Amino acid sequence: MRRLTALRHRFLTVAIAAFGVCSFSLLGLPLPFLFGPMAACLIAALAGMHLKGLGQISVAARTILGVAVGASITPALLHQLPLMAASLAFVPIYIALIAAIGVPFFTRVCKFDPVTAFYAAMPGGLQDMVIFGAEAGGNVRILSLVHATRVLIIVTIVPILLVNLYGVSLSNPIGAPASTIPLRELGLMAVAALIGWKGGERLGLFGASILGPMIVAAIFSLMGWIHMRPPAEAILAAQYFIGMAIGVYYVGVTLRELRQVVFSGVAFVILLAFLTAVFAELVILIGVAPKVEAFLAYAPGGQAEMTVLAIVAGADLGFVITHHLTRIILVITGAPLAARYFGAGKKPPPEIKGPLE
Repeated sequence: MRRLTALRHRFLTVAIAAFGVCSFSLLGLPLPFLFGPMAACLIAALAGMHLKGLGQISVAARTILGVAVGASITPALLHQLPLMAASLAFVPIYIALIAAIGVPFFTRVCKFDPVTAFYAAMPGGLQDMVIFGAEAGGNVRILSLVHATRVLIIVTIVPILLVNLYGVSLSNPIGAPASTIPLRELGLMAVAALIGWKGGERLGLFGASILGPMIVAAIFSLMGWIHMRPPAEAILAAQYFIGMAIGVYYVGVTLRELRQVVFSGVAFVILLAFLTAVFAELVILIGVAPKVEAFLAYAPGGQAEMTVLAIVAGADLGFVITHHLTRIILVITGAPLAARYFGAGKKPPPEIKGPLE
């Protein structure tokens, strides 16, 4: 009976997300496969509807973006890495300032406990920060809502700023049609996605669904085996599942949580936006990155979401993702040290409620 109920909830979620795609397409709104499902599922979740994520299907969709990033890692990009060093050097400073502002904000203003405040402030991966925060004794529900709010607002605001401040059309082709890509390359992309994902999980790689496929696809690209990103149809599917997942995170949100936790997340994103603008402008002024790349590189969104936005904006995908990987690696590696600093004993991570169920 429970399985039947879960299946109905998942079918309802898929239908609502599809309605969002159709609505955004008919209205001519940007990125209908990303924003349509996100908006429709968010509204449905806040209205009290019983939505449920698609589990491993949603995780599998993220592997497409990992392959897209890996395919962009070419010998030419490797030669550019020394040129990124100046910009990458600001990332640790950026993270330190976020902690210096975010932790006091969440402890003194929002009244979160110190562990929850630290993991709420850190701009790492949503799932990673929730799991690490839970192990350190933080509040799982608060962490889930704060980070979901961060991703939601960043994904919503960044395209608006790209269009109005930087004149980006967001019409860059996301990929070639599947019919134009050699079957051999499509097969290698599928191999990179599957081996990278499952192999990364076995090795305990954080963000295995993206980083694993990225690493394998990068090897294939450097060896000259693949020369293109995944087909447009696959990237659209990835957008669909990502948008749906963001909306589903708000299932069960109460008015009290909306008023206290979600609004706290909104206020923190405003602070993050100020820091993003400062560091992006600094990188632009010293001449180490173009405007669009600098802005996207420091926007504190999730890996998957920023990959999508970099693709549709026609930005240098390698430059943008290198900065986000640096940020996430620094946050992840620093998390256990922070847990010990706060004096919280470890406990088994709880089951995380969210769109990847």
